[in-house]
Amino acid sequence: MKTDLELALECIVNVYHQYAVKCPPIDDYLNKTEFSQLLKENAEPFLHRNMAPGLSVDKYISQLFSRADKNRDGRLRFTEFLTTLSGVVIDAHERFHECHKRNKQQSEAGQGHDHGHDHGHGPNHGQDRGCGHSPRK
Repeated sequence: MKTDLELALECIVNVYHQYAVKCPPIDDYLNKTEFSQLLKENAEPFLHRNMAPGLSVDKYISQLFSRADKNRDGRLRFTEFLTTLSGVVIDAHERFHECHKRNKQQSEAGQGHDHGHDHGHGPNHGQDRGCGHSPRK
């Protein structure tokens, strides 16, 4: 049986290839349209929870594409795509811990609640507390 991580890694490769062949020319690259479709159709709620407040999803995706397209050829090869994903995941991880640090501070001050998150990812890990993680659907 494959682990969750194995499935996630295979999924990244498979989703990339599904979108890299959507628009001509059919190649092993994502143009801006393919990149935008991929993220909107597969990760929009995740992006929405983890992007800067007041930023639209379209603007965020455009910024991600511009940063990732290092050689400015208007398309992303797989390694550029992975670099972008890793940045988005790192941002989400940092936001998660910032949010939980705020919640803990509020709890200690008699405000809000502490929900038991620890790095062992206890029983409440994965439950959305307004901090960007939510259970799988």
